[in-house]
Amino acid sequence: MRKEDVNISDMSEQVPPSGVRGLGERNNLYPIFIKLNNLKALIVGGGKVAEEKLSFILKSSPDAHITMVSPMFKEETLELAKKGDVTLIKKRYNKKFLKGKHIVIATTNVPKVNVKVYHNCRKRNILVNVADNPPYCDFYMGGIVTKGNVKVAISTNGKSPTTAKRLRQFFEDVIPENVDDLVKNLNKYRKTIKGDFEEKVETLNEFTKGLIAKKES
Repeated sequence: MRKEDVNISDMSEQVPPSGVRGLGERNNLYPIFIKLNNLKALIVGGGKVAEEKLSFILKSSPDAHITMVSPMFKEETLELAKKGDVTLIKKRYNKKFLKGKHIVIATTNVPKVNVKVYHNCRKRNILVNVADNPPYCDFYMGGIVTKGNVKVAISTNGKSPTTAKRLRQFFEDVIPENVDDLVKNLNKYRKTIKGDFEEKVETLNEFTKGLIAKKES
């Protein structure tokens, strides 16, 4: 995440939400893969960070349903919005825009607005991410590597987006392009295996162990 749109020093007087301190050094986040085509997302803001978040989402989930609300939008954002199901609303943020939304990302250059978005979402049980401000995030947008049906998500627990970026580049290089062929073939093979669920899992485990052994030899 970047710092153009949020000045952390301006939030020194804001009291962080409860339950975000003392997590220790281990990453306690639970990774999930969300079907954004079944949900509705809102991006609050229209600057560079908002454009980056929109690009990030559309690259990973081009069928996502997204609404953006801001008094202004960059020309690049207007062009990018044409590539997906994106609704642009040229207005200042109001909590009424949260109606029907499942995920919200706040990216404005006004810290008080971002914090307001956070608290409005928490009251409505809506997942929220305030860009570049981990204490006000229910989730992080980490590095993602996609090779067909294979998707790898990388998290540094909000500590170092740069590290996540480097790891993403590493995995993009080491994961072969034809890994998707393996996935599709294994899916076909799985359908031919007889037995209950546990027996199928055991058979597939033994089969894939053989693939790894061949590669190592």
